[in-house]
Amino acid sequence: MSSSQTAILREQRTSFASFRAITALILREITTTYGRSPGGYIWAVLEPAAGIALLTLIFSIGFRSPPLGTVFALFYATGILPLLMYMDLSAKLTQTMNFSRALLAYPRVTFLDALIARLALNLVTLLSVQCIVVGFILLISDVPTTFDYSKIALAYGMLISIAIGVGTLNCFLTLSYPIWATAWAILNRPLFLISGVFFLFEAIPEKYAKFLWYNPLVHIIGMMRDGYYPFYKPSYVSVAYPMLVSIITLMTGLFLLRRYHRDMMDK
Repeated sequence: MSSSQTAILREQRTSFASFRAITALILREITTTYGRSPGGYIWAVLEPAAGIALLTLIFSIGFRSPPLGTVFALFYATGILPLLMYMDLSAKLTQTMNFSRALLAYPRVTFLDALIARLALNLVTLLSVQCIVVGFILLISDVPTTFDYSKIALAYGMLISIAIGVGTLNCFLTLSYPIWATAWAILNRPLFLISGVFFLFEAIPEKYAKFLWYNPLVHIIGMMRDGYYPFYKPSYVSVAYPMLVSIITLMTGLFLLRRYHRDMMDK
């Protein structure tokens, strides 16, 4: 057998081993995170739905119409759902190493397998939640508009990218410095207020808006609303900025995890 054939066989075996490891990690995550009953998945839908319903009730009492359109629930859904998806997905990726510590002791299970497994399951779950909640709002509401699905897809692409990047980098940071988990939780508390969930970016005074512009979620939520409201044209939105942040955080996180994760797991 030639050396090239040997290399191909070795690569195929490695790929198959990674596939088996990822599948096993996904099945373990399903059991431990969502339980053996559908109750865990039901709560994943009810949590954002309850938040949207509460905001709709509160703001519909105080205001005649939302900042965009006529349906309060849809306006807040286009802000709350992306924010919750970012927070949930990045948090799950952040805890990957601690969650899979026992399985990572096996040589055939790599940190990348663990990250991919967590990402795959939670991404499918969270996207399903988004579709169910928005679909229900559209079903019960008379929304006189057409959607630009290309912009909605672009917004989700930006959202998933930033969640993966931040989650991967934080995975290393929380493993190296446990206090970082607490610090990051504190830093994330104002996100509901500074990400454009309750208001439009254009309504913010310029002296504050120039600082909020550097929050990638502002661009993502703006792009999402651009897709749901064809008459809304957010000129402030930059696709390049969130993607640049995503690439930098992801590459940095992967490099540091590849270099140091074994040393940190042995502590």
